[in-house]
Amino acid sequence: MKVVIVGTSFPYRGGIAAFSDRLAQEFVKENVDVEIVTFKLQYPSFLFPGKTQYSDADAPANITISEMINSICPTNWLKVGCEISRKNPDVVIFTYWMSFFAPCFGTIARVIKRKCHAKCIGLIHNMMPHEKSVLDKMFPPYFVKAMDGFVALSKSVLSDVESLDKNGKPKAFTPHPLYDHFGNIEDKAVAIKKLGLDEKYHYMLFFGLVRAYKGLDLLIDAFADERFRKMNVKLIVAGEFYDDEKPYFEQIERLGLKDCVVINNRYISDADVKDYFNAADIIVQPYKSATQSGVTQIAYHFEKPMLVTNVGGLKEIIPNGKVGYVVEPQPSAIADALVDFYENERFATFTEGVKEEKKKYAWSNMAAAIINLTENSCNLC
Repeated sequence: MKVVIVGTSFPYRGGIAAFSDRLAQEFVKENVDVEIVTFKLQYPSFLFPGKTQYSDADAPANITISEMINSICPTNWLKVGCEISRKNPDVVIFTYWMSFFAPCFGTIARVIKRKCHAKCIGLIHNMMPHEKSVLDKMFPPYFVKAMDGFVALSKSVLSDVESLDKNGKPKAFTPHPLYDHFGNIEDKAVAIKKLGLDEKYHYMLFFGLVRAYKGLDLLIDAFADERFRKMNVKLIVAGEFYDDEKPYFEQIERLGLKDCVVINNRYISDADVKDYFNAADIIVQPYKSATQSGVTQIAYHFEKPMLVTNVGGLKEIIPNGKVGYVVEPQPSAIADALVDFYENERFATFTEGVKEEKKKYAWSNMAAAIINLTENSCNLC
């Protein structure tokens, strides 16, 4: 079988790029002929809120990656569709996560389907983005109509796909596999020292790009609970701010938390991820909206308890009371759970639950789901 993955990949940074690279490595492991077609222009610079779109890591080993796609040039989309067709793939996987890319991916897929026998499968991280725009009604149906089937990473995303697909195309829910390429589990004290932190404190971690929907403001309000002042606990915020950072710093100052919150306002490189997760007692995701999250799958890899909010698909993969907490997106609920975690010493019990639960999230399951879906779409021809 010949597989082409279309979407963000190295040299671009971020969780979805890492997902594409890791999925390709799984196909290589299973002796599938695979390559990735990624962007030569992903976002125009004026649309990108961060400091850089590019990774500082080494290129992933044993994967062919071609930088072909210009996301804003329709003639390029036609050319890329023709070039992929000449590779004569059996399946083309489109890693989709936002409406901006729907015209590009939808056009490439239509060209491929006119010129070769390949099945086009949408691998859907988010069908509808967290931050809504006028594009969300216009563009996604164009992409959906071009696909032969869909793999969704959460049940809430699957529901979004079903609302747009009027033809009953094959679909599967397969949860986000582990991000297992960031290094190994190491001693907590060693990680704390490497980060230059004080070893007498315990640390909870908010990790990843800071955007309004991720609810850092809720967590800061929760952490202002006076019960935490009786504990040797600090909050680490590790990730680049894609929102204005000023309101968050003002909130921390207003609540008297300046000495209790450690902020590293930068994109955390792949090489440094392990230190933050190894240093933490619990990973906190106080999201206001969500589909699924790669952060949970990093936490599973490093065998860390988690707190998530009861939004989107997060609760689907965090069994409440087994690996951590599922709470309402309210500061009081977040604070109560985190206080319970430390006061009642839940770390060891939840860690054992994480070790058991993480067995479900193998990359082989994702690869198999895509192949099975491709075969099902062929049966409907």
